Amino acid sequence: DGSKGEDDPRSIRLGSFNLLNHDLITLPGAVGIIEETLRREQVDLAHASLSFSLLDFSLPDICHGLGIPIVATLHFPYDRRLTFWGGGTRVLYRLWAMPLAKYDAVIIFSDEQRQLLIEYGVPPERIQVIPNGVDEEKFSPGPSDYKDKIGAEFLFTYCGRLDPEKNVGSFLRAFLDLNLPPNYKTVVAGEGMEQRLLRERFRHVSIIFEGLVRRPERLVEILRASDVFVLPSAVEGLSLAMLEAMACGVATVATDVGSNGEALAGAGLVINLDHLDGQLRLALRTLSEHPELRRLLGEKGRQRVLERYSLDKNIDRLLEVYYSLVD
Repeated sequence: DGSKGEDDPRSIRLGSFNLLNHDLITLPGAVGIIEETLRREQVDLAHASLSFSLLDFSLPDICHGLGIPIVATLHFPYDRRLTFWGGGTRVLYRLWAMPLAKYDAVIIFSDEQRQLLIEYGVPPERIQVIPNGVDEEKFSPGPSDYKDKIGAEFLFTYCGRLDPEKNVGSFLRAFLDLNLPPNYKTVVAGEGMEQRLLRERFRHVSIIFEGLVRRPERLVEILRASDVFVLPSAVEGLSLAMLEAMACGVATVATDVGSNGEALAGAGLVINLDHLDGQLRLALRTLSEHPELRRLLGEKGRQRVLERYSLDKNIDRLLEVYYSLVD
């Protein structure tokens, strides 16, 4: 988009507009800029991160016209259930399947996504399952004085977009329903469509809205201080914020959507979206009252990240895909 990468002298600015809190690259002019850049930089391979842009449909033709292979990473959320959000994500997958079939490789996060894309016509040999990876050295358990700064004895945390499908309001209602002591606090880190609504609706001494946390060091400080990380989304792909919390050794609660349930199974509390409010209250109450369970889940969560979702493993798999296309 127009604001990211400004400090990188080789970054290229493309026009964008905001739709439902997503920056979408506009097509007029962008094609020419990309073609010129690919020629000038003598690119051997292109990698596109896809997220609801019409440019996604044109990139394979642009690159192949220049003799350049192109890889796509698909960041679309998904939900296998026949719900409003689940049905919407399936429509998007069906619409994007045609352009995805033109990419030389398509990276997704789970076998379930792979089956969905195959069903919609993407050649199976082009689909690569590579989960998100976390820098386990940066995101790790350690000291933090964040609780002291906000006067908290116990801390629940949410990090992510504040959009309707994230169900942040349900989390905050569940937290307030527990009537916990004032020094039991919740921090909400992120911004989005519902930011103003949530701030107005949940004005409470124990709820802190941090806004968008831009510095990784600040995010690590918050996560290390957290006792419980909560992700109540209606749809997801594979949440990087959840994996980062797990890597920091934080007991984690998440809904069984996208690949989150698979990543968290046996290493956290996975809750059913169909009974969200009641299960959220039960999970928050249980974890607030059982420190040994929190400790155990925190350890298991970090171990899960080390085994399956480390950044090194992610990079190794990605390089395998690159080399298979340029050799």
